[in-house]
Amino acid sequence: MQHFTVHKGLVAPMDRENVDTDAIIPKQFLKSIRKTGFGPNLFDEWRYLDPGFPGQDPATRKPNPDFVLNQPRYQGASILIARKNFGCGSSREHAPWALDQYGFRAIIAPSFADIFFNNSFKNGLLPIVLPESRVAELFDEVQAFPGYQLTIDLERQVIVKPQGDELPFEVQAFRKYCLLNGFDDIGLTLRHADLIRAFEAQRLAQKPWLAQTLVG
Repeated sequence: MQHFTVHKGLVAPMDRENVDTDAIIPKQFLKSIRKTGFGPNLFDEWRYLDPGFPGQDPATRKPNPDFVLNQPRYQGASILIARKNFGCGSSREHAPWALDQYGFRAIIAPSFADIFFNNSFKNGLLPIVLPESRVAELFDEVQAFPGYQLTIDLERQVIVKPQGDELPFEVQAFRKYCLLNGFDDIGLTLRHADLIRAFEAQRLAQKPWLAQTLVG
């Protein structure tokens, strides 16, 4: 999993409440057995005018010119601001995969659905909760200033605005530790790889029959 320490990036506004996971990555794209390749289909039904299906060449699609991520001023955005209850709906882990693979490193909103919130941390995406009034101010500033960027300092737990003002945010200590070090669940386990190997060696020495292969 990618480390998250300090990130500075262009901000894109998703000015909708209750954005659900089927809007983030529609159900037809969940058939893939891989964890990659979901970025081109992020917000597929809003982002394109033609129906989407797995295996399409994105270059052949018809982009919706009115959708925010298709507007030239937001190309390359890596921070998304959204309204309340972002990520509601089904529990698909594909939603944070799609956001991450599109290029987003952080989502700022007044509230998130619980499962999406947890899945985001497990996949290197930082969801930040700010008061609704603060998020509204960010929407106004993003709309008013093309090229608007924010700096997110996870170690200090602050968002730094272009003029230098800082917005503090809360993050649970264990989740912060995992993001700073790039540890997903597997990475956390592999910290103890030497102990695991030592345990397995000792177990086989004490119970050698466990190493035998049963034939049918």
